[in-house]
Amino acid sequence: MRGFLDSDVVAGQIIQGQATLKAKTKTEEHNMSTSNVALRTIWQGLALAGLIAGSLATASTAIAGECPAGKMQPNVRPMVDYKPVGVTDVTLGAINLEKQPANIRDRELRFRKLTIQPGGIVPWHSHDDRPALIYVQQGEIVEYASNCADPILHKAGEIRPEVAGTSHWWKNLGKETVILYVGDVRKDPHDHNM
Repeated sequence: MRGFLDSDVVAGQIIQGQATLKAKTKTEEHNMSTSNVALRTIWQGLALAGLIAGSLATASTAIAGECPAGKMQPNVRPMVDYKPVGVTDVTLGAINLEKQPANIRDRELRFRKLTIQPGGIVPWHSHDDRPALIYVQQGEIVEYASNCADPILHKAGEIRPEVAGTSHWWKNLGKETVILYVGDVRKDPHDHNM
């Protein structure tokens, strides 16, 4: 009988051990699950914060450097005859668009770097026949546009589209050198307007 009791005791201990192990495992799973939930919540919070910050940055970039509401008027600013001052204009590359599948006759796609020293001036020019995108890589610069009654401040990280109806000049009023990258489509290869 003793052997029988010993087996019952052993079986009971095994069952009790399994129950204890199950309870312990369940607690650990719960703790891990709670940890995973907490970790997931933290990551979701960080992702949401990143999205909000990105949205704010994008929103501020979209409205920055534009003519203030109510200040847009055609030919509100007269042409000025300033010469280039403290500006270097380097063509980094160009593509003859007539030789490309787009086959745009008499047009060249250019990519340039303009460096404007403090006090520097990019003289008056028109974009009626030369659309462009300007990216402000460094510094701040003020644009005086023909169709805006107020000067327009452009800051690093902004892009300024320049299309038909835009004539303007730019000045670096700051203490830091301004660097602009310009992509434009020009018709006249002898057009040296900035």
